[in-house]
Amino acid sequence: MWDDAFPSFLIGLREGLEAGLVVSILVATLVRSDQKSRLPQVWTGVLAAIGLSLSFGAVLTFTAHSLSATAQEAFGGTLSVIAVAFVTAMVFWMRRNARNLAGELKDKVGAALAVGSGMLVATSFLAVGREGLETALFIWTTAQTAGESTGPLIGAAVGLVLATVLCWALYRRVLKINLTRFFTWTGAGLIVIAAGVLGYGMRDLQEGGVLPGIHAFAVDISSSIDANSWYATLVQGVFNLTTQMTWLQVVAYVVYLAVVMTLFLRGVRAPKPVPAAEPTPAAEPAPAAEPAPEGAAQAKEAEQAEPVPTGGGVGRPRPRWVVPVAVVAVPAVVAGAVIAAGNGKPAAAATVTVSPTACGKGFTTPQPGQQTFQMHNTGKDTSEVYLIDPGSNAVFGEVEGLAPGTTRALTATIGKGTYAWRCVPTGGKAVTSASVTVTGGGTVKAVLPLAAADLDAPLAAYKAYVNAGLTTLVTETDRLQADVKGGNLAAARADWLTAHLQYASLGAAYGTFSEFDAKINGRADGLPDGVNDPDFTGFHRLEYGLWHGESAKSLTSVAVQLSADVAGLRKAFPSQDFDPTDLPLRTHEILENTLQFELTGDTDEGSGTNLATAQANLAGTRELLSVLRPLITERSPALIGTVDADIARLSALLDAQHKGAAWTPVEQLDPTARAAVNGATGQLLEDLAPIPDLLEIRKSA
Repeated sequence: MWDDAFPSFLIGLREGLEAGLVVSILVATLVRSDQKSRLPQVWTGVLAAIGLSLSFGAVLTFTAHSLSATAQEAFGGTLSVIAVAFVTAMVFWMRRNARNLAGELKDKVGAALAVGSGMLVATSFLAVGREGLETALFIWTTAQTAGESTGPLIGAAVGLVLATVLCWALYRRVLKINLTRFFTWTGAGLIVIAAGVLGYGMRDLQEGGVLPGIHAFAVDISSSIDANSWYATLVQGVFNLTTQMTWLQVVAYVVYLAVVMTLFLRGVRAPKPVPAAEPTPAAEPAPAAEPAPEGAAQAKEAEQAEPVPTGGGVGRPRPRWVVPVAVVAVPAVVAGAVIAAGNGKPAAAATVTVSPTACGKGFTTPQPGQQTFQMHNTGKDTSEVYLIDPGSNAVFGEVEGLAPGTTRALTATIGKGTYAWRCVPTGGKAVTSASVTVTGGGTVKAVLPLAAADLDAPLAAYKAYVNAGLTTLVTETDRLQADVKGGNLAAARADWLTAHLQYASLGAAYGTFSEFDAKINGRADGLPDGVNDPDFTGFHRLEYGLWHGESAKSLTSVAVQLSADVAGLRKAFPSQDFDPTDLPLRTHEILENTLQFELTGDTDEGSGTNLATAQANLAGTRELLSVLRPLITERSPALIGTVDADIARLSALLDAQHKGAAWTPVEQLDPTARAAVNGATGQLLEDLAPIPDLLEIRKSA
């Protein structure tokens, strides 16, 4: 959170100080010209600018809220580019005009006093409003890039408060700041931050389908740097530099930073034809010192505080609260109208009936955007409920196990397309409601449903793979048994690793191995006598003995038992139940166990080959993905490419720790290599996470 706060802190501090200096100079000018009675007009303009800025932020927030996920990416990317343009213009404008700011404002105040109160309100409003709008846009953009609003909002608030304190201190002559240097340094900092925002905006536009090249990476160091580490998070939060960046991101970042920073620094170094005696902006508010006797000033101010006449100067005086209330209320009302017209607020929850005879009753054509439907089951059976595209059966939202007489909420994003409800009561037939067509909004992605029969072919292919693997494993464990019986422990260690890796590559079948897995690959953890417990058998018991100096005679019974258990598994497997829903789950779970046990060294009983086991688990995951590839590709074409790249990256990192027949033990990995392996595994797990949901069996199919 705090790393995301810095960019907003800097923009809040700089924009707040700019606006504060403007207000200070306006106030000082009025006080010096004995026009204190006009100060409420300045504050009215300031309040109007604040109201407009807050209303603008609300419009941005609720407008984005009403869009589909893809449209939100495009919307956020577009506003990121606009925010960068505004901030860049602001930085150059302040560098060019800071020294003349006070003189220009004094001239404007003089003209406003000659015309009337409305012009003074407009002067302060325009002077502050620009900074307010830029601040709202930039903070909204940084909140979007951060993925959360708490850090950016806290950073902006701290920056604005600090700017207010600095402006007050400057006004009261208790502080002196070289504002030229301040705006130079903060300007350079904002250019660097804006370069990151521009790069992130390019990525948003790519993810929103506006620009190409989403998978063309110029930088990909996720295999060597953990994206979740504190230093990577800090760099991403402050500079928007990530471990994976596309060519478009990198080009936009480098070109913007090189061109804009060069022009900015060239302007800073250029000589300014200003006499040395001319006061700096820091000194401008100084004349706003209090008039000599406080009582006399208050008396004079009271004399000047007369009611402001209405337009023609005739009739009853206008109440002082009318203008301030109006200038704050009008932007809020306009923002509310914009939000309402754009359907930015989610629609009120509609109650939709679920039953075999009235599926979808109460469903009317919804508005685009995120919608919440209250699904009420009036039938006698528990039901599955799906919001679908009746043409393709693709699912936009679902509620599982809706019991009779109960109501549960279903939230879905609605875009242009055709929608219908499908109710599937337990033991009954699916019932589909009448369809409705939505013409507005963006395109919303839906998940193609999966029927149980769709997993028949992948399951058959994977069972054949496991059968073949178990046949090989029987041969390898028999060889291992012969090594131990013959007293050739050196050969036994090599053959142990070969057999154990063969078993580890069958990871997706663990759930069907029943009690055989505990016998073949069980660990000593939790056993009363640990490694000496009689129930500690299998590969890890043999590993412990082979690498802890036990004799061949003492290990013979362990090797014989292991060989017998593997043969028993090979015989039993064809008749064992293999739940087809385990296939999508195992794509994620195999490597979860790898990260928890192998990559922590928890399962190492002396061989130091946990990284080899991790590589075998990865091979098992790759095989599982190969049988599921057609189903995954049909539902998410880009996902399988990302996962393939992740697997290749992790495999290369593991292979780097393999020297001949030896593997680097996990505990001997240097911190950088270990962080790289863990980071690559974590990234792969994150990218594998959607697969079980994509391939969930749904009765809507």
